[in-house]
Amino acid sequence: MHSAIEVPRDHPSFAGHFPKFPVLPGAVLLDAALQVIRRERDIDLTRWRIASVKFLGVVRPGDALRLEHEALSSGLIRFVVRVADRTVASGSLSNMAQPGAAQAGTAPGGGPA
Repeated sequence: MHSAIEVPRDHPSFAGHFPKFPVLPGAVLLDAALQVIRRERDIDLTRWRIASVKFLGVVRPGDALRLEHEALSSGLIRFVVRVADRTVASGSLSNMAQPGAAQAGTAPGGGPA
């Protein structure tokens, strides 16, 4: 699936991250991508964990973000966020209902429950 990610050019996180060279924090980018995946795949994110994520480039105010995501036969959802032809983030989500996806006593973020 291909989708646009909308982050307003005046999003408050740009103002404090970094002065004179505003970039979108990775946590804000990841949250925006997860919300699009949640909506388009109609999934409950509390049943999924972030298996991997890499931030590979900066996102500046006004950048047009494109999200690509696909469900793999392994049960993972793989995603890539691009600005034009640059990959700025990539990662995957793992369904905690899959055998071996999460250990007992581990919260969705990977820390103790």
